[in-house]
Amino acid sequence: MIDILPREMTVIGVAESGDPAGLRQKSYPVPVPGSGEVLIRTAYAGVNRADVMQRKGLYPPPPGASPILGLEVSGEVVALGEAAPPELMGQKVCALLAGGGYAQYCAVQASHCLPVPGSLSLAEAAALPEALFTVWHNVFERGWACEGETLLVHGGTSGIGTMAIALGRLFGLEVIVTCGTDGKCASALEIGAAHAINYRQADFVEDVKRITGGMGVQIVLDMVGGEYVPRNLKCLAEDGRHVSIAAQSGTKAQINMGAIMARRYTLTGSTLRPRSDEFKALLAQEIADNAWPLVESGQLRPAMDRVFPMAEAPSAHARMEAGEHIGKIVLEIAGG
Repeated sequence: MIDILPREMTVIGVAESGDPAGLRQKSYPVPVPGSGEVLIRTAYAGVNRADVMQRKGLYPPPPGASPILGLEVSGEVVALGEAAPPELMGQKVCALLAGGGYAQYCAVQASHCLPVPGSLSLAEAAALPEALFTVWHNVFERGWACEGETLLVHGGTSGIGTMAIALGRLFGLEVIVTCGTDGKCASALEIGAAHAINYRQADFVEDVKRITGGMGVQIVLDMVGGEYVPRNLKCLAEDGRHVSIAAQSGTKAQINMGAIMARRYTLTGSTLRPRSDEFKALLAQEIADNAWPLVESGQLRPAMDRVFPMAEAPSAHARMEAGEHIGKIVLEIAGG
């Protein structure tokens, strides 16, 4: 199959770091799948905050990863590397990548792929891996979420936020989110959040206390960092867990160690992209066993914002940076 594939493909490259206008279409060699890998003809690629950071030169790919933007795709398997499962040939899959998604073809470990059921569009499939892998690992594996607990999520209408709402609702969590406008709060409630707080109009710490009757939440999923961290800790119930997955407002925070010890808090966090192939394979299997049946049944779907043609990647990035989106932004690669 490799021989009949083109040698060159169209990708979205970063002509200049910084402005979204620096994104340009260019030619790039079609990757050859290595051992255990498959080659996907990309239909759609998800757009993530990490892509914006990489475009700005703030988030370089890990060693050995493709320098091309894009951490999740959907499409058809068109070639197999050595030792890749032969039954994947010709299958429609979605996959988590360390890079390379904004391209007509991408190579990825077969163990990082999930099958796309017939009831799920390829656009929706491309919007699932990054948020689903991130939320599952950080809320349920690192945060030890249990049915009946309460979860506070900042950025409630982001891709991560909307996935946390959806998964939380399906697994019996009460989800409180913060958003920046009343409109976004209303959208979060429609998606399934139990409560939505406009952080520009209210103190989320006080609102969380009111909502929980002074008890606090069991888990905080934080993408803000900085000065939010000590405020988040004030929202936690005893034995609460604080999980950090980004630090958009800064990587340093001043916290009260006495409160952490007295209330037995757990502070943890993770970054998914640089983790080993073996870890990601185990995580994919965990998701396949526990969350993917909900995708197959139609109960779990990503909240979709907009689909942009590949050529309009600058507009997709501009929309994400403006914070206008509710749910996932996706690039159409096959028709772009």
